[in-house]
Amino acid sequence: MAVSSDSEQRPIRSLDDLLEPFHHACKPREAWRIGTEAEKHGVVLPDLTPIPFEGDRGIAEVLRRLANDAGWELVCEGATCIQLQRGDASITLEPGAQLELSGAPLATIHETAREHDEHLREVHAIGEALGLSWMGLGFHPFARREDLPWVPKLRYPIMREYLPTRGRLALDMMLRTCTVQANMDYASEADAMRKLRASLRVQPIASAMFANSPFLEGRITGERSRRVAVWLEVDPDRSGLLPFAWDEGATFRDYVEWALDVPMFLVKHEGRLIRNTGQTFRAFWQDGFEGARPNMGDWLTHLNTLFPEVRLKKTIETRGADSQRAELVPALAALWKGLLYDDGALAATESLGGRWTHDEIEAVRPAIARDGLRAKVAGREVGEWASELLGIAERGLRAQRALDEQGRDETIHLAPLRALIERGMTPADALLAQIDPKAPLAPQVVALTKL
Repeated sequence: MAVSSDSEQRPIRSLDDLLEPFHHACKPREAWRIGTEAEKHGVVLPDLTPIPFEGDRGIAEVLRRLANDAGWELVCEGATCIQLQRGDASITLEPGAQLELSGAPLATIHETAREHDEHLREVHAIGEALGLSWMGLGFHPFARREDLPWVPKLRYPIMREYLPTRGRLALDMMLRTCTVQANMDYASEADAMRKLRASLRVQPIASAMFANSPFLEGRITGERSRRVAVWLEVDPDRSGLLPFAWDEGATFRDYVEWALDVPMFLVKHEGRLIRNTGQTFRAFWQDGFEGARPNMGDWLTHLNTLFPEVRLKKTIETRGADSQRAELVPALAALWKGLLYDDGALAATESLGGRWTHDEIEAVRPAIARDGLRAKVAGREVGEWASELLGIAERGLRAQRALDEQGRDETIHLAPLRALIERGMTPADALLAQIDPKAPLAPQVVALTKL
């Protein structure tokens, strides 16, 4: 949620200041775009160990080569370079050295697919040179926590110490999960809250559709999404399905009031990061902390430390899907564009999501992690709801008529997902069906999930 540095230094004087970033992000329909973020774990060949941070085959070397070979610009924290920028796109590192492409805001899913293909060509070339392979999965299939490096980003030690006090699987979330998410624009406060509400209501169904993490430490768990299971045991203060936002009268202020009461991670003061996990942002605003008073930069930083299944920032961020093999990354973006960017589809999404309450769908989330499309909610299998939801997205994309050079609309990017749903399968089910139980598991997983 970037603003100018001068704006970031502006003191917070009123609730209107806290609301301003959301109002400022509103844009007319013709300016709507979609951004896609996709994370991936890598392994060192041939022993399939996790990619370290430093070293000749480390993730820092991958970043340096992307900068040298593909026109990316290194972004550093002090002497440590942990990010790349190229135009409106960036490449960042998650705590366990997961490599994340944060794509540029693009008008069509056709462009999204091309962007992701280009990114994979770039990282594949470097992987070939260094002896690395990249996996499209929602959870690391065989690494233990202690096997993974910690990326030396300034805020990660604070999160590493604090978050396990709030959820027993918080370190798994940081180190071993990977996601793909879509970021959607909004026209007004009413439009933003409507999209937030609709997305929250159907996000667990989408999580089941994209369930793709059936392994833990080199074994098949019986779950469809280890990642979804992990997120059920992360800090409840800052995660989940935001029950307050299910109210049709919910506003930006309701989101701000919720965010104010979430404990902080840190304060930036006089060029230093200071741990501050004992205060909510509301208390920091009222009382200050060690001589620091809150400014807009502190507020924007705090908003980035909130992890609900759908997050409100300068876009609506749908955050509930496992990472995928290459062809299903654009499908995630296509699903949400179809559901949220056509008025008829949005109304149909609201209607479908209105078939259950927050408490009903919340109670089903463990079953979704375990059983995927075979979990049940509101008297039907999730797979039946998923087929309906996918149909709504397909109709929404057809109505938007964004055609590629061959005259095809964006539903072509949903075709791989449609093929799975019609067979009653999640990506995890399809992956498991290809595993030979008599052969070593790890090499098969690396080969089958290779990006």
